Amino acid sequence: MAGPGMSTIQKNDVPNERADATAEFDLLIQVARRYYEGEATQAEIAEELGLSRIKVSRLLRQARDEGIVDVRIRLHRSVARDLEARLKERFGIETALIAIDHRDEEKQRREVAVLVADYFEQTLYDGAVVAVGMGRNVAAVADTQGLAVLRLGTFVCGTGGASKAGEPGNADHICRKLARRFGGVPETLYAPAFVPDHALRDSLLQNQTVKQTFDLATRADFALIGVGDLGEESHMMRMGWFRRDEILEARASGVVGDLMGYDFFDIDGNERNELLGGRVIGLRLDDLRRIPRVIAVASEPTKMLAILAALRTGAVDVIATSLSNVHGILALDEAMRGA
Repeated sequence: MAGPGMSTIQKNDVPNERADATAEFDLLIQVARRYYEGEATQAEIAEELGLSRIKVSRLLRQARDEGIVDVRIRLHRSVARDLEARLKERFGIETALIAIDHRDEEKQRREVAVLVADYFEQTLYDGAVVAVGMGRNVAAVADTQGLAVLRLGTFVCGTGGASKAGEPGNADHICRKLARRFGGVPETLYAPAFVPDHALRDSLLQNQTVKQTFDLATRADFALIGVGDLGEESHMMRMGWFRRDEILEARASGVVGDLMGYDFFDIDGNERNELLGGRVIGLRLDDLRRIPRVIAVASEPTKMLAILAALRTGAVDVIATSLSNVHGILALDEAMRGA
């Protein structure tokens, strides 16, 4: 049996272990900065810090494995600046985050998500409130690796939850991951994402608990949302919220996409809610327009029309998508203007 002395030693070991871990992490950052930012060789770093070259090599590999250093191919700055300028001129947006193209859908989604994460690391500030949407593109941002940048921040659900969506598609799960990733706390909207009719939706929004969280979302400083389309693989189709005949009828009437699942729109960005609207508890276009910075994320090439339409709503301030999508959007917009 351990005596009092042994117990005291074990307790005292805890802060020592934490101190060792902190020192190791600081060394990791120092080595990574000297190598990637200071352009020092591994031999120079080893001599400067009194380490072996093997130790330096191991630390650099660890920095990449843990996401502290992210080595990837980016779009050339001149190309990105030119395309961003054209998007700003056409649609009045603030920023465009343009990722290189990947054939693999998941790699494309991750590439776009990393750009959004970089943007957040540069623009989020303590005390900021971020309203969060649902879907795989938004979830991918929460799955990126990096250091927390906030001490105080709130990630609030901008839409209700759906048990069938699971972790990748639920705003609540995404909020919790984003809070861990960037720092801060999550705020859950205790309401279902989908309801069968307008009346029930309006009634739920009058509930004090739901209203308090929803009001916080409408006053957010940022919003991170996906762009929905009406394809067979769309989030709402996979959730079974709408029947296939309803989707086909909406598409035939000119509906091409949605933001937050509530407001649907046509290719010109005009609201078209007569067939599908009003059944999802989430932020509306007018709510999004009042939020200072709305970041819309869509990586799939199948969403080109929906992205163009979303840009035309005037609710999007930052668009994050692929290079081929940007080229397609600009070409389609030009063709439609000249028609």
